[in-house]
Amino acid sequence: MDANVNRLPITGLELRYALCVCLLDARSPLTVPQLVNRVEALGFAVTGRPSKSVSDALRWEVRRGRIDRLGRGLYVSGSMPRSTEWWIRRRVRSRREAEVVAPTLAET
Repeated sequence: MDANVNRLPITGLELRYALCVCLLDARSPLTVPQLVNRVEALGFAVTGRPSKSVSDALRWEVRRGRIDRLGRGLYVSGSMPRSTEWWIRRRVRSRREAEVVAPTLAET
């Protein structure tokens, strides 16, 4: 049985936001495999080849300054306005909650 069966697939903007939340909460540098594990712990499944998807998403966020690259495969949260952090956390939370509520509504 696949470990990602009950997890919500996540890509693109949602993946970038989830990675930002993981790094903000960690408050220390994380490697790509650690980030994949943390995103999965949030209840999401990284689609495709996880290391490639995460690296691409992180590259995008590094250009915006939200994430800093310390070395090969090692990242830490960068500078971000509090309002942006609030927005990102809200989007990740609403994505998780939408998937929790949706199956129960479909069953009724």
